[in-house]
Order: sequence, then structure tokens, then C-alpha cells
Amino acid sequence: MEKNKAYLSLGSNISNREANLETAIKEINGLGKVTKKSSTYETEPVDYKNQPYFLNLVLLLETDLTPAELIIKLQEIEHKMGRIKEIEKGPRNIDIDIIFYNQEVIKTEHLQIPHPSYIRRNFVLGPMSEIEPEYLDPITNKKIIELKNNLINPEKITLWT
Repeated sequence: MEKNKAYLSLGSNISNREANLETAIKEINGLGKVTKKSSTYETEPVDYKNQPYFLNLVLLLETDLTPAELIIKLQEIEHKMGRIKEIEKGPRNIDIDIIFYNQEVIKTEHLQIPHPSYIRRNFVLGPMSEIEPEYLDPITNKKIIELKNNLINPEKITLWT
């Protein structure tokens, strides 16, 4: 049976950002198999500006989990890693979002796929276009690379080495 394909966006901007991402990826690998991973990018904060820069990446997880099961497991990983939400959109040691799940469109009280704000976020579109530039957004029917290239006022992202 073919596995579900979930594209996840990971970000960290406090503590050891790189180690936080590596820990999260190891944990996520326990939910299936990470088959693609973008480079890591340093990105300026969006919305709440008074905080450190983030490290962000996107990965493809092949999994048997449903979207509802997956979001619960990802939130458990965030909790296990000590994520505390003190300020909305504020500093965090780990943030894991489901951007896409197969080609499904899901809108419930607790889950929205595609992620509602990804389409305006260079820190998602940049890494996503690196691993899946031709992926078609199921709502706009546009390719990721096209969405990235048409961003208005994209936040700054730079390759992290």
C-alpha cells in the first residue's frame, strides 16, 4: 500500500536551533520515513518581529498516519521537546507544521491543510521549492515555484551553512 505524503515545515529560533531541528527530524522519522529534506535556511521573523532569526527547513514524511493522527504526534514531539507558547508567533525552540498532506484539502476546527499561511511565507516556499518545485497546491492549482516567484515582499531567507 502506498504511504501518505506529508510535507512538514520545521522552525526553531531559541536555544541551539540546529540541534532542535535535528532532534525533531529524528522524532519525526519515528512516524514514518523522511524521504526528502531541504537545506536549512536562516530566516527573519514574520508577524512578531522582536525575536531572534529562525532556522527553517521543509521535509517530506511518508507515513501511514492520518492527518488527525499526524498533527497529534507532531504536537507531542513539540511538547516533549519543551515547546512553550508564551507569545503568539513568538520565540520557540521548535515549531512543526503540516503544509500539505497528499493532495488533500482539510478544514476542521483543529487542522487546516494546506497550512493557511504557507502561501505568503518565503521560509516555507523557499525550502519547499528546493525539494518539490513542481508540486501543485491543491487549492490554487499553482506550482510551488510559481507561488514562490510571485511572493510580494518576501521575508529574507539565506542558506545556512
